[in-house]
Amino acid sequence: MESFLETFRNLDTSQKILYVFGGAAVTAVSLVAIRKLTLKEEKRKDYPRDTVILHQIGRGPYAPSMTPFAVKLETYLRMARIPYQNVHGMRPSPKGKVPWIEYNGQPMGDSTLCIQFLNQKLGVDLNKHLSPADKGVAQAMQVMTEEHLYWLLALIRWIYSRDASFILETFKFTKFILWMIRRNVKKQTWNQGLGRHTEEEIVEMMNKDIQSLSDFIGRKRFLMGDEPGEADCSVFGMLSQTYWQFNGSGYENLIKDNYPNLAAYCERMKDAFWPDWDQCITHGGTREATK
Repeated sequence: MESFLETFRNLDTSQKILYVFGGAAVTAVSLVAIRKLTLKEEKRKDYPRDTVILHQIGRGPYAPSMTPFAVKLETYLRMARIPYQNVHGMRPSPKGKVPWIEYNGQPMGDSTLCIQFLNQKLGVDLNKHLSPADKGVAQAMQVMTEEHLYWLLALIRWIYSRDASFILETFKFTKFILWMIRRNVKKQTWNQGLGRHTEEEIVEMMNKDIQSLSDFIGRKRFLMGDEPGEADCSVFGMLSQTYWQFNGSGYENLIKDNYPNLAAYCERMKDAFWPDWDQCITHGGTREATK
């Protein structure tokens, strides 16, 4: 299996744009480009039954993926101890989103719907230790993380980065390609709403969201207490981008310097569910293909 960087360097400009954005940016790419990507994928293999086939982009340089939603979904599979196999590539789900899954030939797109599907199909309940009220709070924290903080981090990573050299060197981008990516992010975030704010307002919102997570987790081991739950997959997926690979943004040490409890939380989740972390990143020259 090719590593993330090896795969990425072989893509043309339109493919690279789709690759980087993962699930959120597919809608910004033309149907023609998506069709080209699909046609270049290798033919579907006969996957083993009763094994989740996780389609996701290649590994990241400092965390297992450059998209938080792939980290979220794979952490869930590990937390629930569901047998799975990674397929790194560019083929989107029928909904046009990445990451996505197949289970016994049935495809499902969108990370949240994937988890919901597997919960129902396999009788998984990672929230069984929570009260109805706690489940509501966990859901609210997840939505804040995925539907608000995510876009703020995307703006800071792609639009307001202080040093673009990390992006240029890691992905072997030209300045023109980086300009195209930033143009797409601006368009998406403008339509979403958050892109209409100033950089100062975006940074203030980001700090409030991260502070809220820090205040809520406090001294707890996980989001809702001593046991991890489903929402931890989302929170960890998002924080993995900020804590490990926010390079060039100007906020690389934000969590480490200002939120030691979130740093400890990230390390705790990593130790609990990613003992093979170093083998699942490309920075050290290692890579992982299947689980």
